[in-house]
Amino acid sequence: MSLKLYVHPLSQPARALLLFCRANSIPFQEHVVDLIKGEHKREEYKKVNPFQKVPVISHDGFLLTESVAILRYLSRTFSVPDHWYPKESELQARIDAYMAWQHLNLRSYGSMYFQTGYVIPRTFKQPVNEQKLSKFEKGLETALDEITDIWLKDGPFIGGGKQISVADLLAVTEMEQPGMAGYDVKTYNKRITEYMNTVREILQPHYDQIHSECHKIQEKALKKA
Repeated sequence: MSLKLYVHPLSQPARALLLFCRANSIPFQEHVVDLIKGEHKREEYKKVNPFQKVPVISHDGFLLTESVAILRYLSRTFSVPDHWYPKESELQARIDAYMAWQHLNLRSYGSMYFQTGYVIPRTFKQPVNEQKLSKFEKGLETALDEITDIWLKDGPFIGGGKQISVADLLAVTEMEQPGMAGYDVKTYNKRITEYMNTVREILQPHYDQIHSECHKIQEKALKKA
């Protein structure tokens, strides 16, 4: 069985998929789509993903887009521990609830903070729009408060889980993203700090390997902040 991952190191959901596969020793071929050079906009890539984004998987010729769908598919298809995406209905529902929530909350505001504070200024050679950045910062902090007070209220992992799940992979990779624009989520509050450190340690050495490029950019950005 051949599994191919189309990814880029600056893509949060792509990093979540890489973490899942490496943590579970799932063999795969990694194909880096160079977003900086615009490879995702080329016609040949449109045949892989008509939305022209990453990540995508090709599994024995079966193409699948959307990170949440991919994580569910990989959890069902490969032999992985049940805690990643539990079969028990209530536990699975909590994970599904987070994955539905995150799109318009943590992912939305964290991504836009990153785009506004890092991508757009470098791509178009223009100063940061501080008004927009402030707006996205407020939304990001609201999402972090909700993660602290709701999603992590009943246990060490998302949704009150006692073990790590695919929801945690999506959460931590999103939390890493604003750091490249100078906002260190890891120090937002004690609970977030503990949570990110716990997930990072569980996923070592893969976590630091997969985030190496992000962390280099973060280090430079945080020195300037």
